[in-house]
Amino acid sequence: MNDPVGAPDPWSGLRSATRARVGLGRSGDALPTSRVLELAADHALARDAVHDVLDVADLLRSLAARGISYGPVVASAAVDRATYLQRPDLGRRLAEDTALRAQLGSHDLVVVLADGLSARAVHAHAVPLVEVLLPLLGDWEVAPVVVATQARVALGDEVAQRLGARCVLVLLGERPGLSAPDSLGAYLTWDPRPGRKDSERNCVSNIRPPHGLALDTAARTLAGLLHGARHRQLSGVALKDDGPSLGSSA
Repeated sequence: MNDPVGAPDPWSGLRSATRARVGLGRSGDALPTSRVLELAADHALARDAVHDVLDVADLLRSLAARGISYGPVVASAAVDRATYLQRPDLGRRLAEDTALRAQLGSHDLVVVLADGLSARAVHAHAVPLVEVLLPLLGDWEVAPVVVATQARVALGDEVAQRLGARCVLVLLGERPGLSAPDSLGAYLTWDPRPGRKDSERNCVSNIRPPHGLALDTAARTLAGLLHGARHRQLSGVALKDDGPSLGSSA
């Protein structure tokens, strides 16, 4: 039986608090046409996000405009987007001809901006997040930002090892959902090197204002984790987000 015309919508309160598809209504024994079209449009956005190409020049201009130093642009061993999507292992390794060497002195941290599975997430949120994060790191010696294409999270381990950085923070586009085509993930690893497991990393995900985690909240969380990682000389499951006390106890 259809709901009486003019009856209160019991789902309206829940719909206002989430972008999940709840209480979509019905038209006879099917969904209303408007809801079907919304689903098709969001599915198309998610597919497009996966195939979008990172505009490296635009990203570098954005870094320069904010006074954030950047270094080389690197690529993974995946030669194109199709290969990247079909061969995740190649996205975790630098291309063989990559010229990336340790600079004079040592770095506490290198930040890697990588396309991942949503270049639009990187364009929308990565550089503003770095801008908010860097002042929270205090005395950290931070290497110039590295931009990576066709990259998975683990590519940052090899980048950091070659540059001699004690920690790596990889910011990359997360796998798009049907309501989140531009969600940014942040992955930090202490003592990075090829072969590190996911359990040895910390992740802050769904950085996506205004519908996900706000930039200032994400930056404070990451700064706390980074200070804690340096204090405890570790990252991953042994490092918890304990708020202000994170870096103050062994």
